[in-house]
Amino acid sequence: MTPPPTSRSRAQERSLLVPVKAPHRGMTSSGVSQVVVSAGRRDGLGQIHAHRLRHSAATQMLRAGGSLEEIGQVLRHRAALTTAIYAKVDRDALRELARPWPGARS
Repeated sequence: MTPPPTSRSRAQERSLLVPVKAPHRGMTSSGVSQVVVSAGRRDGLGQIHAHRLRHSAATQMLRAGGSLEEIGQVLRHRAALTTAIYAKVDRDALRELARPWPGARS
């Protein structure tokens, strides 16, 4: 009889990034960072960290109409406040929506 999976093994089964070469286990956060840094340098973008990709993904999902709850699920956050840190508001888009201050000149 097979023992029930632990929370760690269940998390590995849900891994988003799995190496092509064995062992086929979910990549660690440092492994993902190494891949991102290497790709950024190779493409002439300088040193880009995986953390920046999280910010970019959250911002793009927010621009596309995603809710903080949905974005938090993708980023696997437990608290909405954590997601809000990543999901920076698009200030240029807000400027288009903002009303002029009463009595202000254009």
